[in-house]
Amino acid sequence: MAFTGDETEVILRQLEEEFWVRHRPPLRLRDKVREGQRIDGHAIELFLNRPAFQRPGKWIEERIARIRYFRSRDAWAIYWQRADLKWHRFEPCPETRSLPEALAVISEDEYACFVG
Repeated sequence: MAFTGDETEVILRQLEEEFWVRHRPPLRLRDKVREGQRIDGHAIELFLNRPAFQRPGKWIEERIARIRYFRSRDAWAIYWQRADLKWHRFEPCPETRSLPEALAVISEDEYACFVG
């Protein structure tokens, strides 16, 4: 079962307060870089959009991280995208007990896997 409407509201608020407030592009770049998230089922994908190099009018989505909620064990799994463009469990910290904890791991980015 996907997130309920109330759960989605809480998630969006946590994404804003715990992640985007720290990682949102500066005002002067907002026309060139946009932040976003996609919620699909129990998965949340964080990404940035930017104009494609030498392709006017085209935008490229740069994925930051994927977080998946497992309701059966009340855990949040963290994934990063490797060079093969597939999502892989983030082994230094594969799961957290809450979404804010998962966002803190992604924000810290100790191994430069998410934003670089």
